[in-house]
Formats: sequence, C-alpha cells, structure tokens
Amino acid sequence: MSEYVTKETFEKMKVELHRMKTVDRPAASAAIAEAREKGDLKENAEYDSAKEAQGMLEARIKQLEGIISTAKIVDMSTIDTSRVMILTKVTITNLATKKTVTYQIVGDKEADLKQGKISASSPIGKGLMGKVKGEIAEVQVPNGILKFKVEDIAI
Repeated sequence: MSEYVTKETFEKMKVELHRMKTVDRPAASAAIAEAREKGDLKENAEYDSAKEAQGMLEARIKQLEGIISTAKIVDMSTIDTSRVMILTKVTITNLATKKTVTYQIVGDKEADLKQGKISASSPIGKGLMGKVKGEIAEVQVPNGILKFKVEDIAI
C-alpha cells in the first residue's frame, strides 16, 4: 500500500535509510564479530543480543525501503482546501462535548496526536476525508458514533 508523505518526511526517511546502511549495519556486524571472538556461542548472551539487534536493524531497513519505493509525495502547493484531504488542517467541533480541536490529516507514518496530526486511515481521519466546511461527519469509534462539525479547512 502506498504511503502519502510530505517531501520533508520522504527526505528524512532517505537519510535514515542511508545512515542505517552505511553506519548502523557495519556497526552491527562488528558487534557480532567481537562477540563471536569471546568463545562458546551457545552460552554467549552478548552474541545473541548482537544478532537480535542486527535482525531488528535489517527489518527496519527492509520496511523503510518498502515505504520509500511506494511513497506518494504530496505537494503542499496543490492542496485544495475546499474539502478535507491529506495534509489539510481541519478544525472540528465535537457536537456532544462542544470541544473544538484542529488536526492535520497525514499519512500513517507521520501521525502524531501530540502534534495534532492524525492518520487519514484512523477512524476520525476516514470520517473527515472529503467533508466540506459546515458538514457534519459521523465517525464510528469503538464506543459508538461521534459527530463532528467541520468548522474550517486550511493548509
């Protein structure tokens, strides 16, 4: 599945992948070699730990390579603010609590609730996608249905 990302996030992922391949991978190999020199591999916790760290590093490298190869870079200048879509900032009011919040709709890899970024594939994100200013979004969540009024859409 393709991941929507900003150019900035795409570049950060490329830098992280490069660092993992050129710095972290050789360091992991060196740690394994050093642990191997310490004797019996059956009872060598340091060797087991180094091999496990290498496995996790290789899994992350593979994951990043997959994301980068299928990523769709969204250009901020082409975003239409007439509807809620990826990378728009939407101000909504919870009709039950009258609480108003602003979220930016982002791809899964950029989602961070503390920064006000929610995933387009989250229940609220899905419920808001395509809505226009003034429209009511009914969102199915685990404890029922929440109703949000779209107050504003911006970049």
